[in-house]
Amino acid sequence: MKLIFASHNENKVAEIQNMLGEGFHLISLKELCFYDEIPETAATLEGNSIIKAETVFERFQMPCFADDTGLEVDVLGGEPGVYSARYGGEDKNADKNMDLLLKNLQGNSNRNARFRTVITYRIQDETHQFEGAVEGSIINEKIGVCGFGYDPIFIPKGSKKTFAQMSTEEKNTFSHRARAFEKLRIFLRQG
Repeated sequence: MKLIFASHNENKVAEIQNMLGEGFHLISLKELCFYDEIPETAATLEGNSIIKAETVFERFQMPCFADDTGLEVDVLGGEPGVYSARYGGEDKNADKNMDLLLKNLQGNSNRNARFRTVITYRIQDETHQFEGAVEGSIINEKIGVCGFGYDPIFIPKGSKKTFAQMSTEEKNTFSHRARAFEKLRIFLRQG
């Protein structure tokens, strides 16, 4: 089955292709020569996920899905949340995002956080959403070189490693994104 993944993030495309496994061929926006930045103007992960899926579906008229992911830190009232990618500035620099988050958490002993992913799948006149979340905590320094985004400062509950210290396979046993995509995979296989 061919599906468009409405993402410019090639790391994410490879990770999701690995999760979905045999029988699915992901088409990235890069393969479609679609380089437009899709505005993420909604106030929620659900809303941004819908905007991205709708935009790409309207353009290419093929089954597609989009996701939006946010890191929600309890003591910061859920920040950075929907603004996770741009938390440290519009250039979406992961190091700036992590540096600002660590600065904002200085002096706080409550480091509880969660990653949450919402996927919107669009085909013909149907839209379906799937959510995955993982609880964990934010550590005081960046550790690890794998992964992307906030992975070097997030330790999922039940692990002693950051996401950035894990192989893709190991990360997928905990990952919010893997949990959401497993729901999508089951839905697609049933359909």
